[in-house]
Amino acid sequence: MGKIKKWSVLLLLTIGLGWSSQSCDFLDVDPIGQTSIPVFFSDMEGIRSALPGAYSGVYKYYDSQFLRYPELAGNMVHLNIVGGNADMIDQYNFTSDPESETGAVGYIWRYIYEAMANINNIIQYQPDLLQAFPKHQQELEQIMGEALFLRALAHFDLVRVYAQPYNYTSDASHPGIPVLLKTPGADDNVGRSSVAFVFQQIVADLEHSIELLKDKNVHNPYHASVWAAYGLRARAALYMEDWENAIRYAGLLIDELPLSTGENYLAMFNGMIPGDEMIFRVNGLEKSSSLSSFYSPTSPAAIPADTLLALFDDPNDIRLQLLQNEDGAPACRKYFITANVSDLDKHYDPIVLRLSEMYLIRAEAYANTNRGSEAVGDLKAIMARASGLSPDDLNVSEDEATLLIMIDKERARELAFEGHRFYDIIRRKQSLIRPVKTNSTVQEISYPSDLFVLPIPQKELDTNTNIVPNPTVN
Repeated sequence: MGKIKKWSVLLLLTIGLGWSSQSCDFLDVDPIGQTSIPVFFSDMEGIRSALPGAYSGVYKYYDSQFLRYPELAGNMVHLNIVGGNADMIDQYNFTSDPESETGAVGYIWRYIYEAMANINNIIQYQPDLLQAFPKHQQELEQIMGEALFLRALAHFDLVRVYAQPYNYTSDASHPGIPVLLKTPGADDNVGRSSVAFVFQQIVADLEHSIELLKDKNVHNPYHASVWAAYGLRARAALYMEDWENAIRYAGLLIDELPLSTGENYLAMFNGMIPGDEMIFRVNGLEKSSSLSSFYSPTSPAAIPADTLLALFDDPNDIRLQLLQNEDGAPACRKYFITANVSDLDKHYDPIVLRLSEMYLIRAEAYANTNRGSEAVGDLKAIMARASGLSPDDLNVSEDEATLLIMIDKERARELAFEGHRFYDIIRRKQSLIRPVKTNSTVQEISYPSDLFVLPIPQKELDTNTNIVPNPTVN
């Protein structure tokens, strides 16, 4: 691809993509650019093999630029310029190059759409297999439910990166991202749907996923389940300010799962265990990790900024053990394996959804609907777990404005370096304010700002005339 002057990810999807799991390509591209997709999906083995490839595609973008970008663009990271490459520095300074193919701009766009193409093939061919193999109805419904969740996740992740937040306009009519429900034809130049339409599709896929998965007993956090669909539905409702559905879906998970506590909480990040509160995480069975290198405790490209560490007023807060080295120096240790295993047996599993977030989602929704006492209860659950105290020992005001400030701070403490902070700032219509001592050229950006989204890749714009650019950054 390096010699091609112009390419479009959406065009590349029409001429065939390699499906990858751990060691095989699932699709072969023949000389005229056609694929053997229909043959591949003509039996159960094909669709069974395709599902790991779909998960592998999601892992590929999560274990790299997708989780790094919102941290570099936020206000809780101090970039070690010596350890940062040019693209990291550009993200940190809001000067990302639309021409970049290997940085966040091109990487996130390309690899999420590639993952989505694989997912859409499963969704497209599952009904034919259901008709041909009715005895496998339960299994095929499970596969479809998982694929629908993954498609909703891919659209949700894309729209956060390349479009302004849902509430940027009163009716969310501003440009979102292309919604792909099937692989486009060679002559299809798919344009950007409104953010409202993108979220409508996300909700539709999740509700269909819930319907298919609700009676399936799948509790493996490395696979999409009805719990995962509930979790993403709650998060989408939060971004839409659909408070009642945020309360409803977060509550379904809070009623079913326990919070991880003590050493189990730390092991969820460091010990290669799923974690009691885990809803969904991706496992690529990789022996190395882009994120573990980025946050390496010994030679980090990025470390916790003073803005984050200053939020901790309790030195016994268990989360501080994940934000500093043993000598007290700032370090993100959420992507650092301490389990007693060989390097060959290590694997790094980025977290997508966990129960702590659901408590904070519901607390925010309660606070925004004048249910202060309920919001306080959820907030105390997270604060008490962190401090090792009883919720009854904590004093939290029920005043709405005070509560929202506390929830904002608690999300920053609890979900640090998990890809949330930057999006929390802009969906709340806040200005980005970094420490005075930041080594970025950007210390403050007032809301609203064109800089709060990445550029659409220039080569996409060159090839697909129906794609409109993002102002200023393109």
